[in-house]
Amino acid sequence: MPTSPRQRTTASSMKPEDFTQPFLDFISANPTVFHTVAYFSSLLETHGFSKLSERDLWADKLEKGGKYFFERNGSGLIAFSVGGNYKAGNGAAIIASHIDALTGKLKPVSTKPTRAGFQQLGVAPYAGALNQTWFDRDLGVGGRVFVKDAETGKIETKLVQLGWPIARIPTLAPHFGIPAEGQANKETRMIPVIGLDNSDIFGAKVEDQWKPSLLGGAGTFAATQPPGLVKAIAGEMGVKDLGSIVNWELEMFDTQSAQLLGLGKEMISAARIDDKLCSFSALNALIASSIEGDDSGIIKVVGLFDDEEVGSLLRQGARSNFLPSTIERIVEAFGGSKAGPGLLAQTYANGFLISADVTHSVNPNYLDMYLENHMPRLNVGISVQADSNAHMTTDGFSTAFLQRVAEKSDSVLQVFQIRNDSRSGGTVGPMLSSAMGMRAIDAGLPQLSMHSIRATTGSLDPGLGVKLFTGFFDHFEEVDAEFV
Repeated sequence: MPTSPRQRTTASSMKPEDFTQPFLDFISANPTVFHTVAYFSSLLETHGFSKLSERDLWADKLEKGGKYFFERNGSGLIAFSVGGNYKAGNGAAIIASHIDALTGKLKPVSTKPTRAGFQQLGVAPYAGALNQTWFDRDLGVGGRVFVKDAETGKIETKLVQLGWPIARIPTLAPHFGIPAEGQANKETRMIPVIGLDNSDIFGAKVEDQWKPSLLGGAGTFAATQPPGLVKAIAGEMGVKDLGSIVNWELEMFDTQSAQLLGLGKEMISAARIDDKLCSFSALNALIASSIEGDDSGIIKVVGLFDDEEVGSLLRQGARSNFLPSTIERIVEAFGGSKAGPGLLAQTYANGFLISADVTHSVNPNYLDMYLENHMPRLNVGISVQADSNAHMTTDGFSTAFLQRVAEKSDSVLQVFQIRNDSRSGGTVGPMLSSAMGMRAIDAGLPQLSMHSIRATTGSLDPGLGVKLFTGFFDHFEEVDAEFV
């Protein structure tokens, strides 16, 4: 149901510090991509956004002044609002980010034989996870579980996370010499310990744990997983019949809560900052800009994708039809008899995309690794990401465009570019911009320790992101009109 009308909070009047604690609470409570999407969906509904289904036609559901969202796979989400004066062919102001993060995913058969009294868990790295920063951390487990209802026969999806650390990947003490140094083998050395079992030395019978397991049929899946883990997951969900667990997608995560850091509490230390940070800022900006009585002539869109860290190739990733099909369906709903490729192409040409992914903050201990005058700092603002080899969408026009937005929003822009002798990363901007032919820029919030199990950003950075992104939505039309 729509919320009651409220007065617009302009970007220039926003206080970044107002978003610090909400970000800390959000990132601590939602450790997996599935929990993140569920949280954002609930937040959107609280602010009057209506949930859509991709399986339905939207033509009779969308209205001018309406606010909507939908999920794909439970791990990706797109939200949008339609201005009160929108007409098909007008532009779309889009912010795209990703919500997946480096993690360790449970293998299809995660049971492993007990070794020297330790129970272990079969885990595979997602992207660059299980690197050295994963050693000696208290790890939890969570994700989604597919459970069959005994009465209806329907298979339901339930979210779960255990409320205590269940695993740890122990280092080898330096006293053992060379084997304790360097990057450990992720298959043989980075196996989480989840419990103790010394039954072999107390005369108990030890079953052969290498016998094959076949998937399919009641109770079979549970037999392929560590019994203690199955019981813990089932107990957390209130499931008594272990055989009703059809399958699951679980992952490991650092259990330490996000917290303020520094003598003046100027920084945030947290896991999974890349990129729940820009996602949080983008979605809160859309909510702030999409108030009742919005008389803009555009559509405002936030796309939060999965699988960015591994190439974005799946259907919930940015290389799929996830975003383009959304714009197509909106144009179709409002285009009437004129809807078609021409009107869609006009929408893309009139639109603008911010690819919002975190970038590197300057590290004071490695100043020589940064390009001079391209060193983003924490608690200053969004950083434009440039690249001479087109790994980013940023160009002269898009930089000038976002600079005008920043000026109107009382925000500061920074700039980052990698040195000529270093390797540049990539994100969702080029693939989305090229697929739609839309003007675009890559710009994100800075962080220290990218791809570590825990990273650092500024305590004001979540709010600084909300501030600029809100200004982008609010001032898009007037800034666009300034360029010929």
